[in-house]
Amino acid sequence: MDLATGAMGSLLLKLGQLLTEEYKLQTGVKEDVGYLERELESMHAALRKVGDVPRDQLDEQVKLWANQVRDLSFRMEDVVDKFLVRVEGAEPAIKPRKLKKLMKKMGDLFSKSKTRHEISDEIKDIKLRVKEAADRRDRYRVNGMAANPVGATTVDPRLLALYKDQKELVGIDDSLNELTKMMSDGDADGSRQLKILSIFGFGGLGKTTLAKALYDKHKAQFDCSAFVPVGRNPSVKKVLNDILLEIDGQKYSELDERQLINKLRGLLENKRYLIVTDDIWDKKTWELVKTALVCKNCGSRIITTTRTLEVATMASEVYKLQPLSLDLSKDLFHRRLSCAAIEWNNHLPAVVYDKILHKCGGIPLAIITIASLLAGKPVEFWSKVYTSIGFGHEENEDVENTRKILLFSYYDLPCHLKTCLLYLSIYPEDHLIEKDSLIWKWVAEGFVHEELGVGLFEIGERYFNELVNKSMIMAVEGDEHIGIITGCRVHDMMVDMICLLSKEEKFVTLLDSKEQYTSSHCNARRLVVHHRAQPLATTSTLQARSFNAMCSVDLLPSLSCFEVLRVLALEGNGTLNKCSYNLEHVGKLVHLRHLKLGSIGISELPKEIGHLKFLLVLDLGRNSIRELPESIGRLSELKCLNIWETDIEVPYWIGNLTSLEELCLGGVHGHSNFVTELGKLTELRKLRIFKSVYVHGDRRMNSWAKSVAKLSKIQVIDIGLVVGCRDSSHSHEENPWERIVLSPQIRVLHMSCLEPGMMARINPSLLPNLSHLKLHVCSPDMEVFGSFRELVALKLETVSTLHHDTIGGGAGAFPKLRFFRTEATLDSFQEGDMPVLESLQFEVVAQSSDDGISFDFDFASLGNLPLLKRVVITLYAPRADDEKAKETAKRAMDMLPNRVEHSIIPRATENWRRRLKHRLS
Repeated sequence: MDLATGAMGSLLLKLGQLLTEEYKLQTGVKEDVGYLERELESMHAALRKVGDVPRDQLDEQVKLWANQVRDLSFRMEDVVDKFLVRVEGAEPAIKPRKLKKLMKKMGDLFSKSKTRHEISDEIKDIKLRVKEAADRRDRYRVNGMAANPVGATTVDPRLLALYKDQKELVGIDDSLNELTKMMSDGDADGSRQLKILSIFGFGGLGKTTLAKALYDKHKAQFDCSAFVPVGRNPSVKKVLNDILLEIDGQKYSELDERQLINKLRGLLENKRYLIVTDDIWDKKTWELVKTALVCKNCGSRIITTTRTLEVATMASEVYKLQPLSLDLSKDLFHRRLSCAAIEWNNHLPAVVYDKILHKCGGIPLAIITIASLLAGKPVEFWSKVYTSIGFGHEENEDVENTRKILLFSYYDLPCHLKTCLLYLSIYPEDHLIEKDSLIWKWVAEGFVHEELGVGLFEIGERYFNELVNKSMIMAVEGDEHIGIITGCRVHDMMVDMICLLSKEEKFVTLLDSKEQYTSSHCNARRLVVHHRAQPLATTSTLQARSFNAMCSVDLLPSLSCFEVLRVLALEGNGTLNKCSYNLEHVGKLVHLRHLKLGSIGISELPKEIGHLKFLLVLDLGRNSIRELPESIGRLSELKCLNIWETDIEVPYWIGNLTSLEELCLGGVHGHSNFVTELGKLTELRKLRIFKSVYVHGDRRMNSWAKSVAKLSKIQVIDIGLVVGCRDSSHSHEENPWERIVLSPQIRVLHMSCLEPGMMARINPSLLPNLSHLKLHVCSPDMEVFGSFRELVALKLETVSTLHHDTIGGGAGAFPKLRFFRTEATLDSFQEGDMPVLESLQFEVVAQSSDDGISFDFDFASLGNLPLLKRVVITLYAPRADDEKAKETAKRAMDMLPNRVEHSIIPRATENWRRRLKHRLS
């Protein structure tokens, strides 16, 4: 499902399904469905053309037609879905006695006959509406208008960045110095190879401004130079001619692309050149342009700017442009507000001032835009101005330029990504959006397009990554899991744009604050409720396909209001509600694909939830539910089950849910049959158990190992603790872990347990994709871990005291390791060890002597870790010297050249003696 085409894509598939012999439509109805299918295919194509044109460049008649057809597609899909559900039956399969079975069959025949009669009437009505829409399409000449957007051609606002006075630029010096160093690296080399640098970042960060300043600073050092804007949907012929014009002073309009490439290559032969290609959007354009830039050993430099990571990584080196610091943001804000004068009025409203700078998020374009809005306004009106800034209808040139620059990014997206991006308007500003939950909602809404042999979630994850790589959203890593993207945030200026577009397209309807619930909301397809002061009336919302609420449940309407709901997410307000939400009617939401129940105060689920045969996601959030209805075991389509924050014990029938791809549990008790049932869930990609799994005894441990081995598609195993021990009387038997084979697809393996045989399965040849590992070790050998090429985080646990004699594992080891935690002690780090390590946790033993405090670790060697940011040290010392040892260690850390953030945790005397005894032995 796309924003541009509504439900048209999925509707066409379902109409094709209706025409099969399975549904035995009456002849007249079949002809009508065939007519609809043919006519809607034409409308689908027209809508896609309309979607490629910026909305403000469309004729009003075309906008009206597109909105009406999209609404019609949703209504038609609702009708077809009702028919399919009623004919196929929403009740789960049961085995009644013979008499009951005969009566049920007779009832089904009557019901289906009645349903087919109803669908016949509804399809005739829809056929009339489609014919009217087709007539309007022809009357308004939609196809021609969509391909030739109206509106005057405007000047690209980014051109202004090329002609800024150097004195106006703020926060550019550090970036210029770093890029200058990157440019000059290799100049001393006799080969003087061509180097390509890419400046990458979010729209509005100032990439063009920085590239132009760099170009102006260095162009005199080269034989020839050119600075050429590229932009979205460029003409490669024009780009090549622009380079030739700046280098040769001539334009060759009569030459084709091949001839222009040859001409340019001839001019650059044996010359040292500097060429900047500004604002490249796609790989194909860049590859074509690059063929014209000869690669001789003359020390030439090419600089690109892009907001697309895929394009940036085609360069030799990538410089990721960061937002301005708070101090530089203030500096730029003050300059723009007072027309380059630095003097500042100290009587400005501090709270509003802080909010404004927070909203700008260090984006120069945003700072300039907001400052231009406030310039000349009395300070007492700042709050009012602040609430109106964004993408409203301010008549201000900077606001308009900001809007255009961000819209360039939006209209460059393919249709399906536009839809996924606008869906983010369901979340409040500054909200941390959980990645997995968002992707499952995309899947349930029908935004994710099926591909042969690839799971829907994995396709949705690719959509998410594409939005990150195109700088539309900002990825967020988990606090406990460096290198694992757990969510995203959206820059406030981007939020404004998304919300404006979503409102214009009637894509999401937001009810907030004290806003009244009116008849217009009854027609909303996606209804969102954030903070509410007044209850929502129980009014019919027959068309709503999704309902997302983040307010208290006592303000929400009854579920009886909804008929065609696909997504129901009651997120609560972050705390357990005192009142409970009534789920009585949830079993009637037969179209439901996604059910998320946050903190809504419920203690049990109705057994009718088993009627939701299309349900893909069941997330029970933080509720005091103790048991799942057995009827859930019949949800054959369920792909995600999340019960980790509840009091639910793992049901004995969990193995019936054979479509599960993601399973999140709280813990597994010793009497549970989960260790055997797990082996039936062969579609699992993610298994998360936040507490413990109890596997005492050989039998349970063997069953556990065998079940894990059967998970051939598993990518994530994240378990708090595996508790168990083998039977001492059978200790001679072979350990099951020594013969099983783990899935080579595993990326995350957190399974801390005392299993010596497990180490035989942990090696790079068996687990080539492993990026995160938490393991219990009995040996201090680090070399095996250093050979994992993709390893980002390593956590080693032990019940005994260990010392790692070797850390780095030799040259080339740990190429991607960013986080390392060990309960062992270390010697020192050598130059080249763990080259990208950012966070380190380990133990140190202190010794007291007449000469003072000494350690069994060389603190100065931390200076050999160039990217180290944070260190946590568990310090074992005699109680009498506890504070002295801590101060000595702190001084050693403070002397490091890279100013590492550190935390030192002292431990008790008896532990110090034990550690020291082991260390000396």
